[in-house]
Amino acid sequence: MFDEKALSILKRMTESFGPSGFERETARIIKDYMKEYADEILADKLGSIVYVAKGKDERPHVLLAGHIDEVGFVVSGIEEKTGFLSFNPLGGWWDQVLLSQRVVVRTSKGDVIGVIAAKPPHLLTEEERKKVVTKDKMFIDIGATSKEEAEKMGVKIGDPVVPWSPFSLIHDGKVAMGKAFDDRIGAFILMEAIRRIKENGIEHPNTVYGAATVQEEVGLRGAQTVAHLVDPDVGIVLEVDISGDVPGIKPFEAPAKMGKGPSLLTFDRSMIPNQPLKEFVIRTAEEIGVPLQLSQVARGGTDAGRIHLNRVGCPSVVISVPTRHIHSHVGLLSLEDVENAVKLVIELVKRLDKETVESFTVV
Repeated sequence: MFDEKALSILKRMTESFGPSGFERETARIIKDYMKEYADEILADKLGSIVYVAKGKDERPHVLLAGHIDEVGFVVSGIEEKTGFLSFNPLGGWWDQVLLSQRVVVRTSKGDVIGVIAAKPPHLLTEEERKKVVTKDKMFIDIGATSKEEAEKMGVKIGDPVVPWSPFSLIHDGKVAMGKAFDDRIGAFILMEAIRRIKENGIEHPNTVYGAATVQEEVGLRGAQTVAHLVDPDVGIVLEVDISGDVPGIKPFEAPAKMGKGPSLLTFDRSMIPNQPLKEFVIRTAEEIGVPLQLSQVARGGTDAGRIHLNRVGCPSVVISVPTRHIHSHVGLLSLEDVENAVKLVIELVKRLDKETVESFTVV
């Protein structure tokens, strides 16, 4: 399982400030950490960081990608008389998970803590009580009493906002709880895989490009620029999956369950995976004894949606960690699932030689 160094960087990553379009703090943390394990560090001009691990052969280029932007908000206005902040979402939010949650507003003068609030229940009519309060009826309260006061605190339109949610371990250290697992856990998996490859001198017949991509939650944007930079021959995206063991979710809606192993995405709205590569991942997991769940997501997409369309095409798959309560202030995931994902990625990297990768696209 994970040592203190690994858990420490996971905590720093998930607690860092980095909604879509504002990922620089998280990117710097990752860049500084991976200097020790990368043969080279590259970057695109959107803010994605790519660290290179050279193997026996220059080709194939194996792209491991995990996005580091988190869902958040952006300030859209400041109410003149009260100083309350209106906001727009960055990424997908369900209105019902927002009320009474703490947030951090990053201003030119520093971070400001606030809370998402709305009309108190005492003032709601019977009809209003039956309705879900929508985001446009909510506001962020930062303790100001006027627009002038809020502006003196440094707040302005366009400032980014993220959930306030400390990282913690529960269930005897078996389960991690915190924000931004979507998808900093994916970035962590590929970072840990490359770290172990370097520390243990594991040979691999390829060049690995570990990419911490940006702006996935607003349209898979970093994946497009990273794919152009890397020119991958094969792509493995590391992601979160929707854990279907939450009350109210039907098995066919989200087949994967937390604690039962990583999952392999068989279909989503953005990509149908390369089938020979998919079967290769399934066989590899069976051979090394890693439990692997098969999953599908009718709605939503991943960075693979852009990577698999790069240039003339790139065979791609998505390996995920089933995570409860994604796109909210607090998610839960199994560290054993994360460990098994790391083991599987390392084994895949060891086996992805030129002949194997070319076989994925033979007709």
